[in-house]
Amino acid sequence: MNKVTYKCFYVLGLALMPVLGSAQQENTVSTVADSLNSTTIIVNDSLTEVVPLNQLGVVKSSKTESLVLYKPTESSSYNLQDNALAAKFDSLWMKELVDAAPLYNEMYEEIMVEPDTVSTFVLDLPTDTLKMRLAKLNAKTPFNVEYNKSLESVIKSFLTRKRGLMERMLTISQFYFPLFEQEFDNKNIPLEMKYLSIVESALNPKARSRVGATGLWQFMYGTGKEMKLNINSYVDERSDPIKSTAAAANYLNRLHRIYDDWDLALAAYNSGPGNVNKAIRRSGGQRNYWNIRRNLPRETAGYVPAFQATMYIFEYAEEHGLKGKKADRAYFETDTIHVKSLITFDQISELAAIDKEELKVLNPHYKLDVIPFVEGRAHALRLPVHKMGKFVANEAAIYAHVEKELKSKESPIAQITKQADANSIRYRVRDGDFLGKIAERYGVRVSQLKQWNGLRSNNLKIGQRLTIYPKHNSGSSVKPKQTPTRTAVASNSKTHEVRSGDSLWTISRKYPGVTIDNLRKWNGISGNNLKLGTKLKLCDCSS
Repeated sequence: MNKVTYKCFYVLGLALMPVLGSAQQENTVSTVADSLNSTTIIVNDSLTEVVPLNQLGVVKSSKTESLVLYKPTESSSYNLQDNALAAKFDSLWMKELVDAAPLYNEMYEEIMVEPDTVSTFVLDLPTDTLKMRLAKLNAKTPFNVEYNKSLESVIKSFLTRKRGLMERMLTISQFYFPLFEQEFDNKNIPLEMKYLSIVESALNPKARSRVGATGLWQFMYGTGKEMKLNINSYVDERSDPIKSTAAAANYLNRLHRIYDDWDLALAAYNSGPGNVNKAIRRSGGQRNYWNIRRNLPRETAGYVPAFQATMYIFEYAEEHGLKGKKADRAYFETDTIHVKSLITFDQISELAAIDKEELKVLNPHYKLDVIPFVEGRAHALRLPVHKMGKFVANEAAIYAHVEKELKSKESPIAQITKQADANSIRYRVRDGDFLGKIAERYGVRVSQLKQWNGLRSNNLKIGQRLTIYPKHNSGSSVKPKQTPTRTAVASNSKTHEVRSGDSLWTISRKYPGVTIDNLRKWNGISGNNLKLGTKLKLCDCSS
C-alpha cells in the first residue's frame, strides 16, 4: 500500500471514530451475550444509561440462561419493548368501567320498586307510539313483548329518572356485548339475552348481592360450582366475563329446555324453577309470564319488565336522544396468556407499565390481586392487545425477574392476606352515621363499603357491623380516626378547577378524604358530566 492510500484511510478512520463510538455506546445496554449456551437480555429505559461493570461481569459469567430486567434507579420504571410493527395505540375506558360499579345498586333498587302506574312522566312518548314500537319488537324477538301499564311505567321511568344510568349502559355495553353476542350465537340463544346482564349486574363483573350472588350473571355459589366454575379463596370465576358468560349460556339453555319459553326461562333464572312452578300452579296452569307474574316473588315480578324495558331502550335509543360515548376498545380487543408462574398485579403493573386499576377491570376474578400458578389448572392473564405484545416479547425475562423477587421475600399471597387481615376493621354503626360519613372517615369510597359488606342500598341500622379496609390505617389500632378531612383539605385548597381529562373519580383520588359522593353533594352535581373551567368545592364550606 503506498503512502498516499495509507494516509487517506487514516484520515477516513479518524472521521468515522465519533460516529462508530456513538453507535457502540447506544447499543451497549441492549445485548450483553448471545450464544446457544447463554442468552442474556438487559432491558434499559434509557439509551444514555450504562449498565454497571460489576453487573455485566455477573451476567457474562452465567453458565445457564440468565435474564435480567434493569432500571437505572429505583424511582425509574421498566420500559419493556414490543415489536414495533405489532404494537398499536389504543385505550381502555378505564374511568367508565371503574365508575360503573355503584350502578349495580341503582339498577337493583329500580327492579325492587313496584312500578308506579299513576305518576305522570314528562316525556314525549305517546302510548300509541309505544304500542306500535313494542309490536315491532315483539315481531323480531322470541320474547313475548306485549304492551301493558307496568311495562310502560318501567320504560318511562328508565327514560326519565334513570336516563343517566341508561346512557352509561350504552357506553359500557360496547366493551362487553361483542363477547356476549359471540357466545350466545354459538349456543343458539337469542342475542337479545345480552340485555339480561344489565338487569342482573349493571355490567359490573364484581357485583355481589346481599345473598352472595356474584358477577355479571349473578351466580350463587352452588349454581356456580354446578356450572363448573372455579371458586376458591384466590379465584372466583363467577367474575370472569368469558367463563361466566359461557356458564350463563349453558344454564339458560337448560331452563329453556324445561319451559320452552324464554320469558319463563328468564323468570326461572332469577328466582329458580321452583318458584316459577309454584306460580304456574297458583295461576291455574297458566304459562304466560304476564299471567303468572302476580304469583312470583317481588323481585322477579319486576325482573322481566326491567329486561324488556332495557331491550326497548337499546333498540330505540336514537329516537329518545340517548347517546353513549364511543368506546375505543371492545372486550375482544384484549388478549389472554396462561401464566407460567405465580405473579402479582403489582409486578405486572410495574413491568408492563399498566395501571393496576385497569388490571383489576380486565381480571376481576382474582380476589387478592394475585394470579396463582397451579399444576394442571390454567390461570389466564388478560391484557390490552398492545400490552400483551410487550409481555410476550419479554416473557422469559419477566418470569426470571418474578422468581427472583419471590425468593427474596415472603409469598405474595400470604403477604397480601396477612396485610388485608391486619388492615381490616369491624365498625359498629352509630346514631347519625351514614355511608358517606363513614367512607370519608376511613378514606374509602361508598361503593367500596357496599361491595365489602354486600349492601344493596345506602340504608344502615344502628348497631350494624361493617367490615372496612381503611386507605390509611395507623398501626394495629381499630379505633376510628377523627374526621378532620374536610378542614384538612380546606386548609390546602378549597376548590379544584376542572381541566381536560378530569372526572369525579380522578379528582377524588387527588384529595385524600374526598369521595365522589362528597363532590356531588358539595357541588350539587347529579350526574358525571363536568365542564372545563368549573371550580368544584372540596369541602362542605360556604366558599
